[in-house]
Amino acid sequence: MKSKQQLIFGRHPIVDAIKAGEPVDKVLLLMGTTGEVEIQLRKLCQQKRIPITMTPREKLDRLSSGKNHQGVIAFISPVRFYDVEDIVPHIYEKGETPLLLILDEITDTRNFGAITRSAEIFGVHAIIVPMKGSAKIGADAIKTSAGALLKVPICKVKSLNSIVEYLQDSGFQIFASNLKSKNDISKVDFTGPTAIVIGSEDNGVSTGLLRKADKQFIIPQIGTSDSLNVSVSAGVMLYEVQRQRR
Repeated sequence: MKSKQQLIFGRHPIVDAIKAGEPVDKVLLLMGTTGEVEIQLRKLCQQKRIPITMTPREKLDRLSSGKNHQGVIAFISPVRFYDVEDIVPHIYEKGETPLLLILDEITDTRNFGAITRSAEIFGVHAIIVPMKGSAKIGADAIKTSAGALLKVPICKVKSLNSIVEYLQDSGFQIFASNLKSKNDISKVDFTGPTAIVIGSEDNGVSTGLLRKADKQFIIPQIGTSDSLNVSVSAGVMLYEVQRQRR
């Protein structure tokens, strides 16, 4: 059964939930589990792109609060996840110019929520996040997003590098914010199919994604602070995109 903490316990309920298309965020499987149960769960999780982690019994017992977890617990997301490969063709079919955000290790829940709020306001078609190394999508994120997380499709992918290559093959230009760039954001052309990569406040966009980007840019600043908050930066970037497209 589904608990107030958005958890599902037990082998059969979890298998049924995954098969039914429930938005399973991740699965914890008892460390040392082998045989048919492990094979079935790994196969289902791979098909649905759901992370599965081998977990000590002590943690499973603590999370289940004494309930019979049967060696497996699933976390249910309050939002549904979508496949990028389904989203992109649909945007083109509607005759719209695609605008996607790729969040590279944005782990702060409030920043994630605030970015999603800006994304909804400025017409982003979908937000792409990695399966691992992304903010938890829960009540706090939804509250910070002012409900935008229930409106903007979220796509979880195994590899951001691979999805960038897919988008480039689909006609997208990939743009990355980089404090070391000399390209003023206002001089960058965002009028075509666009995906913007936004990196974490600590590390920025990862080196691999910077190399794959078609163009890098910087938001010019006058003050002496290191940089804008990442959610504020996202709002500035998206405003510039819509300014140009208007």
